[in-house]
Formats: sequence, C-alpha cells, structure tokens
Amino acid sequence: MITVSAYDTHVEKLFDRMKRLHAALSGAGISYRIIGGMAVYLHVSERDPGKARLTRDVDVVVSRGELDRIAAAAISFGFHFRHVAGVDMLLDDAEPRASSGIHMVFAGEKVRSEYLEPVPGFSEPTRTAEGVLIAPVSDLVRMKLTSFRLKDQVHIQDLDSVGLITSEIEASLSAALRERLAKVRASE
Repeated sequence: MITVSAYDTHVEKLFDRMKRLHAALSGAGISYRIIGGMAVYLHVSERDPGKARLTRDVDVVVSRGELDRIAAAAISFGFHFRHVAGVDMLLDDAEPRASSGIHMVFAGEKVRSEYLEPVPGFSEPTRTAEGVLIAPVSDLVRMKLTSFRLKDQVHIQDLDSVGLITSEIEASLSAALRERLAKVRASE
C-alpha cells in the first residue's frame, strides 16, 4: 500500500543513522566527515530547502588506520562492520542491507584507481546543530567532480543552483575538474 509517511520514515532512518554514527565516532575520538548525497543535501537545504534532494544512504570519509576502532565503536550504536562488493561499510542492525548502510571511503586515497584525484583529507568541517561533522563544500565539489557519475553531476547542479560553488572553489580545482564543472554547467 502506498503511504505518504514512507518518505518521512526514510528521512527519519537516514538522520538516525547519521546521528548514531556521529555519537559512535565522536565518542571514540575518531575523525570523520559526512560526505556524498547526505552532505550535499544538508548544505543545499541550509540555503534553499526546496532545492535539496535526499539520498538513500550515508557516506563518510574516515582514515583507513582507524577501521578497527570504527568497527569496535559502532557495535554499541547498532552497527556492524562488513566488507561487501569492495566497499567497507557499517550495516544497521535494524536494517542490514548494503544499500542502506553507511559507506566508508578513506581520506587521501582514491575510491577507484581510475579516479582523477584521491578523497580530500580532513578539511575544516561544517557542523550541524547536533554537532555532526559535514565535509565542506569545496571537498564535496572535488569528490563529486572526481567520481562524475550522473548523480554526482546532479549534486553539482544542486550545489551550484544555490550559489555554493564560489569562484574561489572553482579556482582551487585542477584543470581537469574545472573542465568537468564546465560540462555540468553547460548541460543545465
């Protein structure tokens, strides 16, 4: 049966996972930044909630050297570590599907060997009112232009549509990433 509360349920689960991840990692003194569609959503919604698109999962950048500590800290917050299809993730015990897990990528490493640039390190984060650490827009732009899938291009459009991709951010990009940004802007 179709219900109007399905969206609300999804939103509640996403934010609950993100808050539990924050509690687990910050409680253990582990550096992290929320990235991906959730971070884009939070940045865009701060400027214009009507232009923000929700995502299906939570992505986080962490240090590979902290993986054992992350797995241990997450257990008491209802997560368990899994390596599935080449991806390190924390699965929610309440909904243990890879598609709804917390996907981890590693600071300073390329997600895929063919990617142009590695994942940025731990730049100064943006904090939500709850204290959750979000990657800054400049890092998100680099990551989205590096992976450059269709959904990443849409995220770039969303960030750009509310004025978050500044001339300073654009100037800091490599020539290859600036070219990709120009392609996204030309397709709008």
